[in-house]
Amino acid sequence: MLTCIIRYQIDPTKRDHFIRYARNWGQAIPRCGADLIGYFAPHEGSSTLAYGLYNIPSLAAYEAYRARLADDPLGRENYAFAQSEKFLLREDRTFLTLASAPHGELT
Repeated sequence: MLTCIIRYQIDPTKRDHFIRYARNWGQAIPRCGADLIGYFAPHEGSSTLAYGLYNIPSLAAYEAYRARLADDPLGRENYAFAQSEKFLLREDRTFLTLASAPHGELT
């Protein structure tokens, strides 16, 4: 299993745009086949960093998922929204594997 972590630099004056963007992905990403962990908007500290995280079984599954997302009506609408409103200043993706499992129980 891979976890895709997307690090966004956003325009801090358009935080509400990012929240709308994140909520749209909250619908489209699971529908297109990825296990969405969530999108996270700035709250305290940096006002320009935001994150999106989801799990995907493999890079091959990622490619198929991206094709479905590009064909999804809400996915296309969300891409266009980000382009027109220009609230995303930078977007970086990295794929990580969980190295700490199994986790211990809380006592």
